[in-house]
Amino acid sequence: MTFRTLMASASIVSLAMMAGCAQDDTETAETPAVEETNVPTVEEARAFLDEADTELAALSKETAPVYWEQATNITDETNAAAAEAGARSTKIGVEYANATKRFKDVDLPPDLRRKMQRLQGGLTLPAPSTEGAAEELAEITTGLDATYSTGTYGFKNNIEEVEALLTEVNGAGSYDIDALTLDQLSTIIEQSRNPEILKEAWEGWRTVSPPMKDDYARMVEIATAGAKELGYKNVAEMWLSGYDMPADEMEAEVERLWTQVSPLYDELHCFVRGELSDFYGSDVQPDTGPIRADLLGNMWAQSWSEIYPLVKPDDLPGPSYDLTQQLRDNDYTPIKMVETGESFFSSLGFKELPETFWERSMIVRPDDREVVCHASAWDVDDEEDIRIKMCTEVNAEDFQTVHHELGHNYYQRAYKDVDHLYKDGAHDGFHEAIGDFIALSITPYYLQQIGLIDESQVPGEDADLALLLNTALDKIAFLPFALTVDQWRWSVLDGSTSPDQYNDKWWERRLANQGIMPPAPRPADAFDPGAKYHIPGNTPYLRYFLSYILQFQFHEAACEMAGWEGPLHRCSIYGNEEVGQRLNAMLEMGASEPWPDALEAFTGTREMDGSAITEYFEPLIAYMKEENEGRTCGWD
Repeated sequence: MTFRTLMASASIVSLAMMAGCAQDDTETAETPAVEETNVPTVEEARAFLDEADTELAALSKETAPVYWEQATNITDETNAAAAEAGARSTKIGVEYANATKRFKDVDLPPDLRRKMQRLQGGLTLPAPSTEGAAEELAEITTGLDATYSTGTYGFKNNIEEVEALLTEVNGAGSYDIDALTLDQLSTIIEQSRNPEILKEAWEGWRTVSPPMKDDYARMVEIATAGAKELGYKNVAEMWLSGYDMPADEMEAEVERLWTQVSPLYDELHCFVRGELSDFYGSDVQPDTGPIRADLLGNMWAQSWSEIYPLVKPDDLPGPSYDLTQQLRDNDYTPIKMVETGESFFSSLGFKELPETFWERSMIVRPDDREVVCHASAWDVDDEEDIRIKMCTEVNAEDFQTVHHELGHNYYQRAYKDVDHLYKDGAHDGFHEAIGDFIALSITPYYLQQIGLIDESQVPGEDADLALLLNTALDKIAFLPFALTVDQWRWSVLDGSTSPDQYNDKWWERRLANQGIMPPAPRPADAFDPGAKYHIPGNTPYLRYFLSYILQFQFHEAACEMAGWEGPLHRCSIYGNEEVGQRLNAMLEMGASEPWPDALEAFTGTREMDGSAITEYFEPLIAYMKEENEGRTCGWD
């Protein structure tokens, strides 16, 4: 799975621009005007918020094209422009956030109080008001993004085998063995079954991140000062305060949800480790303890679906088709994949994407320039200029990702008429969940409906376990990784993890939550968290953990609406306009109401709940428990 980003340096203006994921360089932004009075009134607060909403909306329209240009054409000039735009956005966001303090004790109606809270908490990385701080922060964040996006590694060993693999997958001449990109190194991790090659590819990508460490630490230092100036203890508290409840209660909520679903992960870990040990031998992967991170088919061990052929027992009937191969056999192109995703939303009653989407999106990697390939969805003008940015390839993973990114775009368009301060998901997990919830309906029956497979290829119920295992390798494997990223980062942002502890604490978290370890001891200068885009890209990651809880909860509710009576994992809502109407009602709310209200509008419940995941995977849980009998599960 590919994940998207928000620009770290931007304030709440970024919410309208991109998910997942800046133009006037001659004008100087003025400090927001707030008339000084001893006793602020409700009407003064309303006027202040109206001004903020108008000015931030205008700033968003100015800066979004600058960020887009930098993401789709990385040069010194576009980096500089993005940094300047980021500095302006941060300054203005901090000024408005600080200005809210004047109204702290005013008895505001709920709508104004909510806007005040969103204005104060709408920053990802705040800069203090000291001279030059916003500019320095913007320069650092832009530089980190560029360093990550342009990173390469030259392979040293097993060259012929690596070249043969890359040629088979991508074609001759499609790579430079002395400067392999993240995409190409990821292909090696996904496709190779040589432990020596996997180890080098894994370690090779992590040579890109050590130069980021000092800048990252300085960025945290600046943002911490900014958060304190806004009245927070630290940036971690500021991030956790954006969920309509106190920060400590949100942390407890996350632990509650993880407790609900962690038993399923424990069974999956035990099962996969046993199968990998059988495949590679116990000298490479022991059948007890942690799993080697480079053996799991993903550069960050966040999704394990690429090793499905290795861990699926021979006696387990599998699907009679390979989705990647079906896409290629049916002459799918990246454009056709996006058109198919659009058709799913159209079947639910949503109107087609605007023509500008097709004219302005970056759907494939260009050959003539450096770009940020990390998939993201953008709203450039708060109206109809919605876009995706992807280096799309014709495979099953990107077919899923297309639906994910389009989910952001349809959400952005649904709430386009709310005030700017409300142009966001009910909380950030909602935004990430929509497209993935839709993608849960990419069932064999759906694939038959759209002509990707024929009736003879639709697997029977005896193949359900294999399909569920494949899904679990993606969805369930991801949950503790998503938890780990921000648990580590919260410890950094609250000051409990110092720069000299960055890497050690990272691997302590990964071991505790995921039961994985690096393939070899890490060097003293390693900065392995920086090898994951969302760390140098400063995208809060809790949203992804929450989205994985919510997407199954949405799926369960939608299937009930549709009158589905079979197993939850077989349900597809394709073509159900009633579900689409209910979904759109939730999407149109944006962030205008507390998230429990939005959740209730679609699901009828007001609490996030992981029980739908357990129901979805119930047959697989029973199967893995039986398979794991006699194995030593756990990794302590």
